[in-house]
Amino acid sequence: MDARSYLTKVGLSVDVAAVREAQQALWAILEEAKKASLPATPSALNALYTYKVPKLSADGTCSLHAELDPTPYDLSKVLGGRSVQNSFSLLTLDALVESVAQQSAADWLGLYQRRDLAAGPTLVKLAYRGVESRPEFPLTEAFARTSNNAAVALDGKARVVQDVRAHVAGGGAYYECDPKVQAEVCLPLLDPNGKVIGVLDAESTKASHFTPERLALLVSLATEVTSHLPR
Repeated sequence: MDARSYLTKVGLSVDVAAVREAQQALWAILEEAKKASLPATPSALNALYTYKVPKLSADGTCSLHAELDPTPYDLSKVLGGRSVQNSFSLLTLDALVESVAQQSAADWLGLYQRRDLAAGPTLVKLAYRGVESRPEFPLTEAFARTSNNAAVALDGKARVVQDVRAHVAGGGAYYECDPKVQAEVCLPLLDPNGKVIGVLDAESTKASHFTPERLALLVSLATEVTSHLPR
């Protein structure tokens, strides 16, 4: 989906020329990713598929910020195993997230894919930069009332929260993974037919962090990444 069509579909006003310029920078990252070799050691391969996560509260509704689960999250269990195709997908996503996280100066940036798990439709975190956070978000109306990620995945509309405290005080949805976060952007990932297949989430510890230029970077990632998600 081209940038203009995407912005119209998700209800976001961002300069199309700025998005296209940012996309060109990502194309260079993609070219380098194509030339990259898969990790040669088990530990390096594990780094693509596994990551640490915080423990959840007993009812599963919130993350316990100071406590990490002793068992890392294993993406191979939801992706159907470790394959060359999955490994290259994760390697590419990791490179794109690294680049955009640096350019946008986001304190947290992650990509989630919609997967149909045993518990039902779920957003699964595939790649990220920042502190440890919840690996899965249930795609239910009940959970969407307290989570921008889930809400965006369900309605397909972008959410830009420049002041989290004011947003929450006004009754807005917000799932707290890090109490220091003051601004958040959630963008849907769309397939060519406009169906939501994932979510991009970016956070900053500074209110009003996401300037038009930084939003253009995030939109460029949201539009470029969809063809590189695992099957």
